[in-house]
Amino acid sequence: MNAGRLLARATVAPALLVAAWLAVSLPLLLAGVFHPVPAVALFVPVAALLLWAGLRSRPGRPHAPGGADPSPRWPVWTVFAITAAFLVLQVVMCAEQIVVRRDPASYVQFATWLAEHGSLPIPMREAAFGGPDAALHFQSPAFYQHDGAVVPQFMAGLPLVLAPAGWIGGTHGMLLMAPLLGACCVLSFAGVVARLVGPRWAPAGALLLALTLPMLYVSRGTFSELPALVLLLGGLSLMDDVRREDGRAAHAKAFLAGAVLGLIVLVRIDGLRDVLPVLAFAGLLIAHRRPAGYWTAAGLVLGAGAGLTEGAVLSRPYLSYLGSSLKPLLAITAAVIVATAVTVVLLRHPRTGTWLRRTGASVARGRVPGAAAVLTVVVVAGFAVRPFVQTVRRVPATKDDEMNVRFIETIQRIQHLPVDGTRQYSELSLYWVVWYIGLPALLFATLGAALLVRRLLRGRSPEWLLPYAMIVWTTAQVLIRPGITPDHPWASRRLIGLVIPGLLLFTVFACAWTVKRVRRLGYGPEVVRAGTVTGVALMLVPVLITSGGFLVTRTEQHEVAAVDGLCRELGPRASVVMVEQSTADRFLQVVRGMCGLPAARTGGATTPGDVQRVAGKVRAAGRSPVIMAATREQVARYGPPRRVLHVRTRQDGRTLTEPPGGTWGLSMDVWIAEPARP
Repeated sequence: MNAGRLLARATVAPALLVAAWLAVSLPLLLAGVFHPVPAVALFVPVAALLLWAGLRSRPGRPHAPGGADPSPRWPVWTVFAITAAFLVLQVVMCAEQIVVRRDPASYVQFATWLAEHGSLPIPMREAAFGGPDAALHFQSPAFYQHDGAVVPQFMAGLPLVLAPAGWIGGTHGMLLMAPLLGACCVLSFAGVVARLVGPRWAPAGALLLALTLPMLYVSRGTFSELPALVLLLGGLSLMDDVRREDGRAAHAKAFLAGAVLGLIVLVRIDGLRDVLPVLAFAGLLIAHRRPAGYWTAAGLVLGAGAGLTEGAVLSRPYLSYLGSSLKPLLAITAAVIVATAVTVVLLRHPRTGTWLRRTGASVARGRVPGAAAVLTVVVVAGFAVRPFVQTVRRVPATKDDEMNVRFIETIQRIQHLPVDGTRQYSELSLYWVVWYIGLPALLFATLGAALLVRRLLRGRSPEWLLPYAMIVWTTAQVLIRPGITPDHPWASRRLIGLVIPGLLLFTVFACAWTVKRVRRLGYGPEVVRAGTVTGVALMLVPVLITSGGFLVTRTEQHEVAAVDGLCRELGPRASVVMVEQSTADRFLQVVRGMCGLPAARTGGATTPGDVQRVAGKVRAAGRSPVIMAATREQVARYGPPRRVLHVRTRQDGRTLTEPPGGTWGLSMDVWIAEPARP
């Protein structure tokens, strides 16, 4: 196998494997039988089929990225070396976020339940507390109490991917999936760069992405952006490969590409926004009587439909919580479907189709392509001046919003900023990008985007049409409204979904275009090569300025061992009642899922007498009541206090108006008491 073919196959394989696993595991979960034996038994043949269909190429057809066959070997092995080095670094620096404070731990707890039980929802086990009691509640952050059960927040895609690692390696296995998925993102991005820019630029793309702080950050914790990005990049590569095939091979790859991209919705519900350009692109292919359009649309509908089905059946409370943003997204989706259908009809009708094609040809020959390139620069400049003309605020509408207000106010006080918890800092979104990729990369990305839109409007570089549409569509929306708590590096996860990879892709394209222009001026290959290496190295400098300290800083350590000790201390017959809010928020699902014990929390109006009454009901049910809180004093009234968890570690710092740097201390203590019989 030549180097180009190896790179082409290796960069698509991760997405195909993730898609195969999701295709097998989701039906099993819906049926309530997501267990190792049936999952693995089904996965092996499905994965083999998808790999065969997605990686094969027609004999005699060039399959190397960029259409060149053969390709030089050094870019391929350099990409593999960068990916391996990234994986090793991230494994060493991997965080242990399993106590629920933010999303990574919530996903681990979700996955832990699936790995142990294989079904949803999570039972409340009220019988272990002597039956229902008005003093007891069972919800916690990321876990809703709904219709007599506990329903996890978020979509099931990432937990389904983490669960098999839990079968093999327990909690540590799940945590190590983050570095593995991150390495797959780096490898898959190199594949996209190789296909669209050229194999020789793949190492530069992989290195730039791997060293950005957001990529380092999300691949040390279990973030949903990781499998979503693997699917997105792999799907784009498959769509590009369709151009080099015909007949059944092209149809199979088009269907797989659509399905892989559609499955992003199973991982992140807002992935529906990201894949809307795929639907329009499929419609364009159909309008030009390309069968691949039908296959792409069919795969996309199947993949996205799987995600929407999971959301409606298993994650309904989460979708209800997102109603204010999900309903407009569904309306936009419906509008895109209608607009695509109308466009297909108009283009395929003889009279309107001829007129539209003539109009398009006149646009390509006119000034519109140049104007669109200028408009690209103007839009970027507009985002740059946005902080000087706008301050984005959000009035809290829910309890969670009010908690975010208090959280932002706390950070503002620490950083000596004006205290205004309604500030969202969204007007700084372009500056966030500059923090992480640097001003030179942003300028080159702007140049690349301007060059590409001019090319596309002139009818050139058709391979860029779908990637360009997805990157511009998603980047514009994220920069306008990031929709995330604006502390960093936390908020950087919103950029890594497509904004930063997309802009880096434009950056590498602009670099390649610049090198070609310099070469045409008559400079020798040695000068061009030296200039290219120097330019890429200089572009890495601002990236490393931001990420350098984070690169070798470990955070969120010792939680796994601490929770294991907690579970041992509680014993097998405990029914745990948490009487303090922060302990209940953090540990309710931990005790329920990782310790396998019934757990509940008390409400704000609960009295010590209520707790004693519940303890008596627990004993009557044949179990041992355990009262849990954060301090000795909070449990001492119920019995002899005993500390069962003590963690002292570091967490990532939080900044609002400057690049992230440094860490904060993190302390967690858990005390219990076992009420004596009256």
